[in-house]
Amino acid sequence: MVLGLAVALCGCSAGAIVDKLPGDMGEPADTPARPVTPYVYPAVHDMPAPRATPPMTEEQQVQMEKDLTATRDSQETAIKATEAAEAAEAAAAAKKNDAASAKDGAKTNP
Repeated sequence: MVLGLAVALCGCSAGAIVDKLPGDMGEPADTPARPVTPYVYPAVHDMPAPRATPPMTEEQQVQMEKDLTATRDSQETAIKATEAAEAAEAAAAAKKNDAASAKDGAKTNP
């Protein structure tokens, strides 16, 4: 039982044991050397610094949403107007081409 417990505990700390083994029993020969200083992990539990500016009030948030909605609507209107103008120009160009091809085409019988 003691032997099983010792093996289980050694299994948890294999890194330290591997470092102490002779070179022919430990890591392969082409393994890079371990760093001299351990890695520094980021401070995950540190709190961020307090904000320099206060957060927006509810009235400011509502006003911001209204401004963004108005901007979006005006952009959509401008895009629709541009698309309509382009469609009208394309239709006029197609009508002009149709009239020119009918004029140059075969003549009808009298």
